[in-house]
Amino acid sequence: MSADPPGRLADNIAHFARALRVAGLPVGPGSVLDALAAVEAARVGTREDFYWALHAVLVTRREHSAIFDQAFRIFWRRRALLEKLIAQMSPVAPGGASEPEAPKPGALRVAEALAPRAQPRDEPPPPERELSARLTVSDREVLQRKDFAQMSADEIARAKRLVAALRLPDDATPTRRLAADPHGARIDPRGTFRRSLRAGGAGIALSFRERAVAPPPLVALVDISGSMAEYSRLFLHFLHAVAERRRRVHVFVFATRLTNVTRELRRRDPDEALALASRRVQDWEGGTRISAALHEFNRHWSRRVLSGGAVTLLFTDGLEREVTPELAFETDRLKRSCRRLVWLNPLLRFDAFAARAAGIRAMLPHVHEFRPIHSLASMGELCQALGAARSPGADPRLWLRRAA
Repeated sequence: MSADPPGRLADNIAHFARALRVAGLPVGPGSVLDALAAVEAARVGTREDFYWALHAVLVTRREHSAIFDQAFRIFWRRRALLEKLIAQMSPVAPGGASEPEAPKPGALRVAEALAPRAQPRDEPPPPERELSARLTVSDREVLQRKDFAQMSADEIARAKRLVAALRLPDDATPTRRLAADPHGARIDPRGTFRRSLRAGGAGIALSFRERAVAPPPLVALVDISGSMAEYSRLFLHFLHAVAERRRRVHVFVFATRLTNVTRELRRRDPDEALALASRRVQDWEGGTRISAALHEFNRHWSRRVLSGGAVTLLFTDGLEREVTPELAFETDRLKRSCRRLVWLNPLLRFDAFAARAAGIRAMLPHVHEFRPIHSLASMGELCQALGAARSPGADPRLWLRRAA
């Protein structure tokens, strides 16, 4: 067998590994050599065998499987090319298994990693130009204030990266639990007895404890109806970034029914987390039944997740299909069950907004704060507000007075 065909396959594997590295996988030169040795030792004969031979070497974490799968389908998508290369290096006849459909997680990053890039050429540098920077605004500042609904696909991708970089303030509060503290004000009898036994009981060294300090849990109720679809996905990216920093975060989504997606958003890869959440939710971009969703949450979940002085984020526009007295009752019940209820409404992006809809007027008196959530800047203001006292500008009574 000549050395040329295997060389072409080796080059393609090296290019494939380079694309994986650009997409975010930790693939180095050693992994490329291991992949070549694995393909040669496994004597692969089918596309599936080749897939798993590379997967076993190049994928070291579970959250990277979705990126690898998407990159493999795109990189080796030319019909019969991979089978011909395998046939040239292996006596085993390749099979004719059909290609499965490409999954959605990681498609954006893989497409950017595999996009052709311009190669540098030996051309003279362009002439220098002097431009005045006065009266101009950077792209980042424009993106901070831009509405999510007005963003292009590239701007949404940049916005997701900026959302992942947001940091919540240190809003730790004292809890009812006690923890060991050498400077505490309370004597710890059990700790004191243990320390005295270590010395044989000859002396007594006092141990102290104080109330433990921890950030409060964060509970999010996210409206994923048709009118909120352009905002809910980016807000779920924000919640994923918060949950990744080991903070207690519980996420529920609702349109016509309530669904708990907390476990799905615990995946490290954001694309995989949102893909799993989308598969579980059956009513994405459906109608809006806020009252029924709040009733189900108050009845089945409030006692489980609202302990410890939780802060609740209600993400909805308040456009209820059927406004009944139960809507105000369930909202008031939710307010009494948590330490702080913050209503995030993207309709506040309009300067002429007024609380005139029946659903908004029914819910507004029963929340602690009423805030906009339509841009990166509003998300940053939310992060600052969670660690500070309640601001007068977010008082819901102001909006009721304006409407009156």
